[in-house]
Amino acid sequence: MTKYNLIDLSINEEKRNNALKRAKERNIIIPTFEQMRHPESIPDQVKEQLNQLGLWDIDPLNLFRITWHNEAKLDGGGFSGVNYIEIPEAISGVKAKIIALSGKYFPTGAHKVGAAFGCLVPRLVTGQFDPTTTKAVWPSTGNYCRGGAYDSTLLACDSIAILPEGMSKERFEWLESVAGETIKTVGTESNVKEIFDKCHELRNSGQDLMIFNQFDEFGNYLWHHEVTGPAIEEVLKHVDGKLHGYISCTGSGGTIAAGDYLKKKYPTMKIAASEALQCPTIYHNGFGDHRIEGIGDKHIPWIHNVKNTDVAMAIDDEATMNWIRLLNDPNGLALLKENGLDQETLDRLDLIGISGAANIIGAIKYAKYFELTEDDVVVTILTDSMEMYQSRVKELNDERGPLNEKTTYGIYERYFKGLDIDFIKELSYYDRKTIHNLKYYTWVEQQGKTYEEIQAQWYDDTYWTSIPDTVSKLDELIKKFNEDVKKL
Repeated sequence: MTKYNLIDLSINEEKRNNALKRAKERNIIIPTFEQMRHPESIPDQVKEQLNQLGLWDIDPLNLFRITWHNEAKLDGGGFSGVNYIEIPEAISGVKAKIIALSGKYFPTGAHKVGAAFGCLVPRLVTGQFDPTTTKAVWPSTGNYCRGGAYDSTLLACDSIAILPEGMSKERFEWLESVAGETIKTVGTESNVKEIFDKCHELRNSGQDLMIFNQFDEFGNYLWHHEVTGPAIEEVLKHVDGKLHGYISCTGSGGTIAAGDYLKKKYPTMKIAASEALQCPTIYHNGFGDHRIEGIGDKHIPWIHNVKNTDVAMAIDDEATMNWIRLLNDPNGLALLKENGLDQETLDRLDLIGISGAANIIGAIKYAKYFELTEDDVVVTILTDSMEMYQSRVKELNDERGPLNEKTTYGIYERYFKGLDIDFIKELSYYDRKTIHNLKYYTWVEQQGKTYEEIQAQWYDDTYWTSIPDTVSKLDELIKKFNEDVKKL
């Protein structure tokens, strides 16, 4: 079969020279993937300078904080172990250990800043992207365009952020100060096609643009495979039990790529893809609107390795939104404490954002479905925290009235203790092939991908393994770029 160059590392010397000059002017040093995996390898001088910076500061040095290992501080932090929270039985109701990595302590408060790095930096260090002339376009249903705008600013690039108008107001308020331009498209999380249509319009506008579509950018896959996957592996070394499953809302198809890494290390584990019940594209070829912000639907991402996905599940967004209400209300916290939740975990529940709640609900349902025991471990991801969603809690309270003792108890009984094994499907070979084939209608018919490549995704295993094979060469190109900046 044809070999595909999914992470293009070909060099354009003229544009690379422009990028080198811009990096020299702005004192930009770019971290390697190895340094993101192992921040202890970051130069001491950089670490000392980071002690003077806030986590969200617009400073190129914060590129070195694109790692799961940031100290849990918003100002002046160093590096530590991977940030995660264990969801105790007092919340989950299951014996299995549920581990959730926390994205709160990335710059911008979400791990998507890493996925965007994985897309932009290969183009920058090879000279495929010229920061002096070209704008970076970041289409997204949420955090990815925030991460892309932030990375662009740190790397001295102009940016355009695209996201649906129905996303939380915190996102838009923050983007006003970071993105060069913000474009609001029609709809909410499920309206991905409208985002694609806006990209098509921009592509034909005559402007000098490069569109980094997270749904088909293999740099997104690469970053999660090479950074998120090893971070999970590191956490598992400190947790008693055997990894049984990795749960991820599919979203752009990037975060779930960490499962491909984990399967190489733990061959018996399963990858479970979750989505909103109100828009069950994978589970039921369905469509609709939902409120689990940032996960995107109505299509199968090009970069989702569906053949490696074992389980599909649909999560009711009512469960997710009621979790957010209870976890962010004094009555809710008091009820959890009455039911045995320790104070340390209570104090960390703000690490759980909306999609994080959906992921934890999925992990609980998974543990119940497979009848897991205290010897089993289920891992999931908290993309962001409640920092981006306080307005949603207020909206829910305005709409439904504040929580009181009675309504809090009802939420707890129905959406915590009452979680069941409904809307879970173990995928056969042909189930997975059916889901994979859905890519055709979005990507081949609408977005210009080829029939040959969609076939290669399914039949040629080297298609997917070739992506992480590029990381060592990419790291060498990053090092060479930094060295050449010094020589100017």
